[in-house]
Amino acid sequence: MPGLMSLRKQVMEDKPLRGAKIIGCTPITAPTAVLIETLGSLGAELRWSACNIYSTQNEVGAALAEAGFPIFAWRGESVDDFWWCIEKCFEGKNWKPNMILDDGGDATNFCQAKYPSIFKNLIGIVEESTTGIHRLYKLLKAEKLLMPAININNCVTKTKFDNRYSCRESVIVSLKKCTDLMFGAKQIVLCGYGEVGKGCCQSLKGLGCIVYVTEIDPICALQACMDGFKVVKLSEVIRQVDIVITATGNKNVVIREHMDKMKSGCIVCCMSYCHNEIDVAALRTPELKWEKVRSQVDHIRWPDGKTMILLAGGHHVNYTCSSIPSFVTSITGTTQILALMELFNAPIGRYKSDVYLLPKKMDEYVANLHLATFDAHLTELSEEQAKYMGLPKNGPFKPNHYRY
Repeated sequence: MPGLMSLRKQVMEDKPLRGAKIIGCTPITAPTAVLIETLGSLGAELRWSACNIYSTQNEVGAALAEAGFPIFAWRGESVDDFWWCIEKCFEGKNWKPNMILDDGGDATNFCQAKYPSIFKNLIGIVEESTTGIHRLYKLLKAEKLLMPAININNCVTKTKFDNRYSCRESVIVSLKKCTDLMFGAKQIVLCGYGEVGKGCCQSLKGLGCIVYVTEIDPICALQACMDGFKVVKLSEVIRQVDIVITATGNKNVVIREHMDKMKSGCIVCCMSYCHNEIDVAALRTPELKWEKVRSQVDHIRWPDGKTMILLAGGHHVNYTCSSIPSFVTSITGTTQILALMELFNAPIGRYKSDVYLLPKKMDEYVANLHLATFDAHLTELSEEQAKYMGLPKNGPFKPNHYRY
């Protein structure tokens, strides 16, 4: 995790997060441990839970706890366990959080609903998922967001790297680990052509799959068409496809009506942070028989013998059945730390109760910290070129509206 370690070395002596009391609710994996240790070395006090009932690496949680970090998580929590773990983060003796680092919005919404006095005194929130950002904007619209929040998910160094490049690899690893699938000529429908969908489609197409895309957004749909994918409604292809992958961040994308029409052996999984894209609850009926084949792989059998293969119980399959590459996690983690430092150290009044993106200069700084790994040599603008383009010689090099 080169960027994260480089940032740690640069600012550790200054302890820029001394006094920050942060509740974290993210996957608890080995790369997360580096993030947690880095936050601790920068002066922050931490209490941590998992954002996904299957994403915790128990050995990592145990090692962090042994190192003195309060960790409340284990792999395979029940839903009740999940909320108990989040609540324990808020129950530290003589300890009240002043910041939240969230992934999915669960800790934020829990705090707002159950600990309103803590919520209104938070310095800020840092959120890294599409689902969590949707929930922040709902709070903002309802005039219930009482502090500034930074939207990591739509920062360039998150959405273009973690969302696209990471998912491009982890979707394949997840499917391979769970099944003995050969991808060539398999028909796959990918629901959602955002950055996650784009990354997944790229790798699936490269392995010889026939890929369909569903979309609600005409711009994303046009991108899919220009990239060579057929844009369809799910109902049009559901009877013929071999795999259904959701990546929309919305609820009930795949419903019982769709699953009733799938052919036997169809594999269904979710690549987004949203836990209810696949209506798994609709499958808990007496006429359907569930069989646990192996960890995170369930066969659901219909009365006529048809079998659907569900991965990770409909949860985030790449956190559950694979892992996020540490290099990409370094990019996201570095961005998260900069966001926490920015909110914690900002002069009073700089940020209002709103949702912000990081300044472009910080995105470029994160990218620079990781370029050394590739022995990349950036070209420098001459004074004449900078003046001609109307740019600062040392950046930022793109306006905030530039989409990359």
